[in-house]
Amino acid sequence: MSDNAEERREAWSAIAIFLLLTTALSSVFHYAIVNLMPTSFYVGPLMWSPAIAAMLTLLIQRRKISSLPWQWGKWRYNVGAFLVPVLYVALAYAVIWGTGLGNFPNSETLSEWSAELGLEGYSPSTAAIVMILIVGTIGCIRAMSTIVGEEIGWRGFFIWELRKVMPFGAVALVSGLIWSAWHWPIVYTYGGGDPIIQIANFTVMITAMSVILAYFTFKSNSLWPAIMFHAAHNVYFDKIFDPLTAYGETTSLWTGEYGFMLPITASLLALVFWQKARAEGM
Repeated sequence: MSDNAEERREAWSAIAIFLLLTTALSSVFHYAIVNLMPTSFYVGPLMWSPAIAAMLTLLIQRRKISSLPWQWGKWRYNVGAFLVPVLYVALAYAVIWGTGLGNFPNSETLSEWSAELGLEGYSPSTAAIVMILIVGTIGCIRAMSTIVGEEIGWRGFFIWELRKVMPFGAVALVSGLIWSAWHWPIVYTYGGGDPIIQIANFTVMITAMSVILAYFTFKSNSLWPAIMFHAAHNVYFDKIFDPLTAYGETTSLWTGEYGFMLPITASLLALVFWQKARAEGM
């Protein structure tokens, strides 16, 4: 947090401009996603709205776009950030499978994967291993093309401005709550369940993620760990663990971004990183 009054005023101005621009740009694509078909066409532009807002804010304040933390940083932070969501997603689904809230494996998914890979003559486990290796690597790289737009805005710009006027804990919580609210129109429209429960679960999960993302971003002085983290989170829960789950009557209450389990496991790891940030004087 800065002690310079002028820097703090400029930061608050940047925060206000960024949020206004993000809201204005995003509202166009939120409307399209909620009201128009096909919705998938508008998801990419929505995810790039924070990046465009950040760059416009820099231009308005006569700051260089090159001032964003573009550098790759140290490998250990990028790899660590990638592995953390894999860990809490795996833990969440292990609990779901182990307690019978959902069953493993989903035989239909294994059959589909075998057909997609041309491995019908091989064991289902072989197809699963091959698909996980491909989706868990190449799938994450593909996901980054849109994820990078979010992360340029939220972690490349927004939390750095917040850091000038708030301590680490407030940065993590405020950025998490605002980032989650940015998703709420989609959660409300397409969640498929009780919107209050789903929005609450999603908000807890996103806020927990924001603690970890802030830690890696500030520790590395780079936006790349956040991109790695975000891609791994999206791909591993949505493309790997959830498809491998056979759903029962109440399984949907626990799985995915709107269920109960991911917010619990993500929050447990967020507490670890909150303590690490405090111990390191962040």
